[in-house]
Amino acid sequence: MPLLIVACAVAVLIFLIVKVKLNTFVSLIITAFLTALVLQIPVDKIPSTIETGIGGQLGHLAIIFGFGSMLGKLVSDSGGGHRIAMTLINRFGRKHIQIAVVVASFIVGIALFFEVGLVVLLPIIFVIARELDMPLMFLGIPMAITLNVAHAFLPPHPAPTAITETLGANMGHVLLFGIIVSIPTVIVAGPLFNMLLHRIKPGLYRKNFDIAVLGEFKEFSEDETPGFGISVLTSMMPVLLIAVATVCSFTLPKDALVNEVIQAIGAPDTAMLLSMLFAVWSMGFARGKKMPEIAQSMTESVKQIAMMLLIIGGGGAFKQVLVDGGISDYVSTLFQNINMPPLIAAWLVAAVLRVCLGSATVASLTAAGLVAPLMTMTTVNPALMVLAVGAGSVIADHVNDAGFWMIKEYFGLSLKETFMSWTTATTVMSVMGLVSVLGLSLFV
Repeated sequence: MPLLIVACAVAVLIFLIVKVKLNTFVSLIITAFLTALVLQIPVDKIPSTIETGIGGQLGHLAIIFGFGSMLGKLVSDSGGGHRIAMTLINRFGRKHIQIAVVVASFIVGIALFFEVGLVVLLPIIFVIARELDMPLMFLGIPMAITLNVAHAFLPPHPAPTAITETLGANMGHVLLFGIIVSIPTVIVAGPLFNMLLHRIKPGLYRKNFDIAVLGEFKEFSEDETPGFGISVLTSMMPVLLIAVATVCSFTLPKDALVNEVIQAIGAPDTAMLLSMLFAVWSMGFARGKKMPEIAQSMTESVKQIAMMLLIIGGGGAFKQVLVDGGISDYVSTLFQNINMPPLIAAWLVAAVLRVCLGSATVASLTAAGLVAPLMTMTTVNPALMVLAVGAGSVIADHVNDAGFWMIKEYFGLSLKETFMSWTTATTVMSVMGLVSVLGLSLFV
């Protein structure tokens, strides 16, 4: 019955958005409220549940989104994105540009959360697609899939890091095996799936894309743009700061003062703030711009993401209702007496939780707790169990996850098109991740 309630709630949400044409944020809140009533959450508790969901979803994203959008807008308005795009085009050429995007996304994805990676990389991807006169989806799907794979499999991302401890795995093994598993997963769910989707649904691959959240693009001549080095440094500054902090967290004593300072600087919120301030200088003052012009770019960037923030918050409210309504506990009971190979069981538990709850992190942590007892009854490598859970936690991204709405809004897709492309791509990614883990288990 609880799973039927979830299915009906998703159906109502789709009806409100597609048929009624109601605003997506309003639709999410209405659906969350109705679902809470059906799940018998006390009426006086529903507002606080919705507020908790919105606050929890936007708590860390609001600052990152705000500063990230400002940084991206400053790089774009100064011509930095144009310079990066043209340099990549010249070095890799049209034939190999997708490879360059995947490699860059994987490097970025190791250090940044999925949402932050999108904010950092999307302006560059848009410029490259426009300059090469190619469909946005041709580069966008491999980029987003690569970021999501890193988010699911690789420490120091929250879910793989947390469940590594829960399942008693070695962090180094998880990272090493995670990179090995990521390679075929990215190739199949990214470029190869992209080719298949393009043949089946060529209408998704539009060249005349118009992404309102990024504003209008300005044409630049080469002498108007900053250098390639400073443009890349500015764009990648959050990655560098967080990456340095990550490395130091493993190599320096945790109680050392220098490590504490580095960790503070490398925290995502701080890193984005410092990176944005650096962009104010490198893409602003250093280019001869005055503060009013710089401030105008920053203000415009925030206006462009305002509705997206509300939509993401609405997704968080829906997710919180499902959690507080007992869906997680119900799913847990379904797998108490499960009898199947542990790697497949770990993947399946995480996959069901993901579809019901939306959050990959919540699905991973819950699934790890459920399958931990299996570790005492099998000789399977704990690191592979971590990766199996990670693969299951990213299956079938849909309307109860913030990432779904980010892809929809940023790529300018309809709800149907997002299901057809992104939901399907994440399903392929999840299944291929499991296949890769099972293949690796034959050797380790």
